[in-house]
Amino acid sequence: MQSSRVVRYNLVMTQRALDILKRAVILSDKERGELAISLIDSLDTKVEEGTASAWNQEISRRIANLESRKASTVPWEEVQQGILTNLTDGQ
Repeated sequence: MQSSRVVRYNLVMTQRALDILKRAVILSDKERGELAISLIDSLDTKVEEGTASAWNQEISRRIANLESRKASTVPWEEVQQGILTNLTDGQ
């Protein structure tokens, strides 16, 4: 089931990236988490001044919106289905 999920949710990946992903999904949860952190860290090579402050303000705004019920959450399964629908409708 894992590999079919990989293919469905990653239709826009290059074959090279998809091959790496297929090998990565068989790792343990801990190994996949460490790999994901390393990959994300590799993208964060330059941080612009004021970025942390801007993110902190945005996080505070979002928390306030949730607490005041101006915003609501969406279950992850619903988000996944929306992504899948958008990917398959575009082909």
